[in-house]
Amino acid sequence: MNIYNIIKKPVVTEKSTSEANKAVFRVVIAATKPQISLAVETMFGVKVKSVNTCIMSSKPKRFGKNSGRRSAWKKAIVTLQPGHQIEIAPGADLATGQVSSES
Repeated sequence: MNIYNIIKKPVVTEKSTSEANKAVFRVVIAATKPQISLAVETMFGVKVKSVNTCIMSSKPKRFGKNSGRRSAWKKAIVTLQPGHQIEIAPGADLATGQVSSES
């Protein structure tokens, strides 16, 4: 599996951005913890301390009179070594929701 295909996208919520030295990503279900760690270290140039994963189960969803299910997905919570940080949205303060416009 190509390490650039392991991480699908960051999960940007109030809870996931409030933790210092942690980043949350949506990853491929088949990805293992060592693969996720290697992908984060390669893509962002940081040192990973630990990786915790959980599979978010599918949920029922209605589309009018048709019922279906949302897909299950895997969430990876990556803890970084002290002194390392991943900036998900450059120029944005995720704690306050303010975007600084540097010209």
